[in-house]
Amino acid sequence: MAEQHEHKHQHAMPMSHIEEALKKYNLDITNEQVSEAVKKIIAEKVPQNDTLEVKKFLMGSVELTTLKTTDSDTSVMAFTEKVNKFEEEYPTLPHVATICVYPRFARTVHETLEVEGVEIACVSGSFPSSQSLIEVKTVETALAVKDGATEIDIVQPVGSLLEGDYETVVDEIQQQKEACGDAPLKVILETGCLKTAKNIKIASLLAMYAGADYIKTSTGKLEPAATPEAAYVMCQAIKEYYDETGIQIGFKPAGGLNSPMDAIIMYTIVKEVLGERWLTNKWLRLGTSRLANMLLSEVVGKEIKFY
Repeated sequence: MAEQHEHKHQHAMPMSHIEEALKKYNLDITNEQVSEAVKKIIAEKVPQNDTLEVKKFLMGSVELTTLKTTDSDTSVMAFTEKVNKFEEEYPTLPHVATICVYPRFARTVHETLEVEGVEIACVSGSFPSSQSLIEVKTVETALAVKDGATEIDIVQPVGSLLEGDYETVVDEIQQQKEACGDAPLKVILETGCLKTAKNIKIASLLAMYAGADYIKTSTGKLEPAATPEAAYVMCQAIKEYYDETGIQIGFKPAGGLNSPMDAIIMYTIVKEVLGERWLTNKWLRLGTSRLANMLLSEVVGKEIKFY
């Protein structure tokens, strides 16, 4: 991800710089406008993407996720072995993009995974609340990378954002970005807590300015999670940021993707707002556990519970 690493920052941007940066973007958006735009895309564009090819592509964008209180070395090893086995059983179909686990299992996945090209993502920084001290968050992130995580997913400090304390939001993301080293950083906005399109837009822009390589909708632990409306606003922010800086940022809807159609709607929003350049499994990821079996079943033509 060489082209993304040019936007590392060493220190927090002072508030005046943050406000200057935000002025370059359109923040004059309402929930109603977004809702209308999304309705139009779903009605006019989604049907043409409901194809076998798109479903195969989406299979290859899945971040296969296990984030349960009951996870153990044994269960995570078995989870990873399924990805190894998939390669043997379905050699013509794309394997998942990523396995996503808690940091304590990074080493287990690293030692078990045999498939080339599958990333190891860890949720870090006191996921899902992001409410520990920044020193704890950065240590957790650094240890996850040391143990084999190739990508890190963190939650922005949502309370700080809602309070208008953008300096803290940027500073905490920057510090965790530094702790990632070369591992790409995904910043979870927890859009269900942000309520307005404007807040989601601001959160997206702050995350990108602070060094996020991806922005992600949700932890999957709170409702509502990944809505088409949140996805639309985030993709608009990614597009405007790309036009302003030339830096391409990835998008990851996660949580609440309950059917192949949910995934096709996300694909369509990315295609319409961001264009073909984002339609690879590097730039578009889907955080889900249940969707992998559903997509596989639709592609193969019968119900399969592989994962």
